[in-house]
Amino acid sequence: MLIETVFRSDDVSAADRFDCWRELISQTHAPLELHSDHRADFRASQRLLDLGAVSVWPTTFQPVCFRRTPKLIRRSDPEGLHLSLPLNGALRVARGDEEAVYGPDSLCVVDTSRPVDVHGGDGSSLHTGIGLEVPKALLSLPRTQLDKAASLRLPTQEGFGALLAQLLTQLARGADSYQPADAPRLGTVVVDLLSALFAHTLEADNLLLPETRRRTLVLRIRAFVQQHLHDPHLNPPMIAAAHHISASYLHRLFEGEEETVGAWIRLQRLQRARRDLAEPSLRAVPIHAVAASCGFTDAAVFSRAFRSAYGVPPSSFRSQVHFE
Repeated sequence: MLIETVFRSDDVSAADRFDCWRELISQTHAPLELHSDHRADFRASQRLLDLGAVSVWPTTFQPVCFRRTPKLIRRSDPEGLHLSLPLNGALRVARGDEEAVYGPDSLCVVDTSRPVDVHGGDGSSLHTGIGLEVPKALLSLPRTQLDKAASLRLPTQEGFGALLAQLLTQLARGADSYQPADAPRLGTVVVDLLSALFAHTLEADNLLLPETRRRTLVLRIRAFVQQHLHDPHLNPPMIAAAHHISASYLHRLFEGEEETVGAWIRLQRLQRARRDLAEPSLRAVPIHAVAASCGFTDAAVFSRAFRSAYGVPPSSFRSQVHFE
């Protein structure tokens, strides 16, 4: 699994909890002033996932105000961007005279080089979210564009915003699905998605490095395939048309990947079918229906492909899984 550092307020005496949390946040993000009505017995937890120069930190805490002041900025500035994805509760952010509220449908951007007040949580309810720390130097956009990005509201319902939010949520829920060696690659994916999201929102796609554009296009294509595995007509020409590129360019995009486009689609369908066959709630669904839901229109072809990939026919696999 990915290397992670865990903090739980319950592991610290009540008198020290708030100060420990303040010190932890200052190390994770940047030096901050923290204020809370609950500091006498503060409740919080955090998992810090190290992705090389990038870090992701799922967190839960009681209502608190984070304040980055000009004095603190002069004292120490890591030259980074922090993104917050609220999952439960809202963030109220004040940048000078401007205020904004961010919920689960948007990503909030905070620049460590700018003063800001962030209020998380409301009343006695715990706030839950995911933080992301990225050095500005890693993002493939000019500093003038990054300055504009610092006050953006980034939607998470579609496009690169949805891809980034899904990745952050997946990392928060399943760090054990990865190996420590995957961390730098995941960090690169995060940086590429964030660069593309900023560029798209600022209408500055032409400023992205060619390699960043290539990698983010591949990520979009992979997400598209996952969403359309059920469609028996999913194939390279359909994918190319949906992304306004030629089929030949699509194949060139995958030349640097581990599998061809067609082989990767087939693998994803088989993996989806294998997962569904092992799902207890789907045990009563006929195997041919499971196959069809993964885009296999011919039950015999599916059975042969499944046996070739996993060494047993789908019926035997299902029996073994549920028997165990």
